[in-house]
Amino acid sequence: MAQQIFQIEEGSDVPKYKQLIQSVYYAIENKQLQLGDKIPSINFIAKELSLSRDTVLTAFNELRTRGIIASTPGKGYYVNSTQIDREQKIFLLFDELNAFKEQLYNSFTNAVKDKASVDIYFHYFNKRVFKNLILENLNKYTTYVIMPVFFRDIRPVVSQIEQANVYLLDQLNREVGPYYPAVYQNFHKDVYQALESGIELLKKYQTLIMVHPGGKEPVGMLEGFRNFSIHYRFHHQVIHELKSREIQKGELYIVPNDLDLVTLVKESKRKGLTLGRDLGIISYNDTPLKQVVADGITTISTDFDAMGRTLARMVLNKKNEHIENPASLIIRNSI
Repeated sequence: MAQQIFQIEEGSDVPKYKQLIQSVYYAIENKQLQLGDKIPSINFIAKELSLSRDTVLTAFNELRTRGIIASTPGKGYYVNSTQIDREQKIFLLFDELNAFKEQLYNSFTNAVKDKASVDIYFHYFNKRVFKNLILENLNKYTTYVIMPVFFRDIRPVVSQIEQANVYLLDQLNREVGPYYPAVYQNFHKDVYQALESGIELLKKYQTLIMVHPGGKEPVGMLEGFRNFSIHYRFHHQVIHELKSREIQKGELYIVPNDLDLVTLVKESKRKGLTLGRDLGIISYNDTPLKQVVADGITTISTDFDAMGRTLARMVLNKKNEHIENPASLIIRNSI
């Protein structure tokens, strides 16, 4: 029965475990396998087709994750579902939902539409929630896309997912980053090069100030700002909050947090300071609203549409790559 159902083509570019999966799909489509039918054991298939046991196990684990087969102690594997219209079931773990993450989500889901189903979860920068969501959903999805942000001591949790099924998104966490494919922002490089591209406009300000509360904001932003300011000899400061600070003419603020952006715009109006002349503002992450607020807010932003499409290509094609998503300085009236 194994050789009737499972077909392996030597020399094919398709990995053998995928050929086994495709064989099961073909057998279901052609009624060779029907709901409840028993499937030969892993050891039997490996022996009959001269395959390693690990190859067969990988195929069975993925079929089980997709819900196509199941196993019962003492009875072995059987066909659990004949619904094979979707190739993948994706676990998508975001840090939080905001305007630009929604743009990323929509880009990704549109790109995988009709080829995969996507369930989205949020950890809200809480490591305990991050761990629990992963552990509660082990072996329920074919693909796991996660935003690991700055968390430490998470490798033991992430490593419980089969390595080939994990993709990292947005931040390249130092602990797990080297081991998994990723589409990410290089925050240090992005901030440095963005400020460098607008250096002539920055020269009219006496002081560059980054508001960096810490926690959610990547450390790379801070490092890129400091290195740029030192290299080009700008007087600069880093502050943790705007609260109780009197903004002054001749200052330029870089604000990753949109609440700080609102505060600066309101304070500039209250003090009669003209944005782009008396006071400069650079926000992080572009949104349609920033195109019109205060006649346009300058932003440092990655292309979230491109990030979603790149991630979809990697997931659908099982690509093992590390790809930096491009960012740029979008110049508007606020500088």
